[in-house]
Amino acid sequence: MTNPHSTRQSLQLLAALASALALAACSLGGCASTRPTDPYSPLSDVDRDSTLAQRLNEEASKLMDSDPDRAEELLRKALAADLYCGPAHNNLGVLYLRRGELYPAAGEFEWARKLMPGHPDPRMNLAMTLESAGRTDEALAAYGTALEVAPEHIAAMQAMTSLQLRTGKADDRTPGMLREIALRGDDESWRSWAQGQLAMREGR
Repeated sequence: MTNPHSTRQSLQLLAALASALALAACSLGGCASTRPTDPYSPLSDVDRDSTLAQRLNEEASKLMDSDPDRAEELLRKALAADLYCGPAHNNLGVLYLRRGELYPAAGEFEWARKLMPGHPDPRMNLAMTLESAGRTDEALAAYGTALEVAPEHIAAMQAMTSLQLRTGKADDRTPGMLREIALRGDDESWRSWAQGQLAMREGR
């Protein structure tokens, strides 16, 4: 049986991740150099201004906590300059997620995921959005894709393992992830939580 205190503790940590972790990709990388095939893309390669889009995105990332309305305005301008700026899609999704607008958030994270194939953050953000929508299996799959591109990503392990245990969907990956979290979790709360879960699983 999961300890209720541990469950509340992990839920609080996940709530913090929804803002702190999601911002990890805000200014990472540039806009995609090639555009993916998309049936409703309005821009030709000639029309894109990826340098302007990246500058606007970086400016927006600094304002997301203090002035989200201005940040959203800048991100929309960035995407008008270059629809294929993955970090701008990710950041716009973060703003939607913070406002509880799950459907548009998921759409922006899907764009970011496709445009940033080597980054776990859009996948984490999509997973958290799906989890907020109660779509547990899809959220677990999305957390799994984050770990596919970044196998050592401790925040993805924490979020995935917590969701697995809260929903009774632990699998053969769960013990190994708990051991990793117990050793190098983001903070003492996560490490203590993982140690407690391991102790219960081992009957100590």
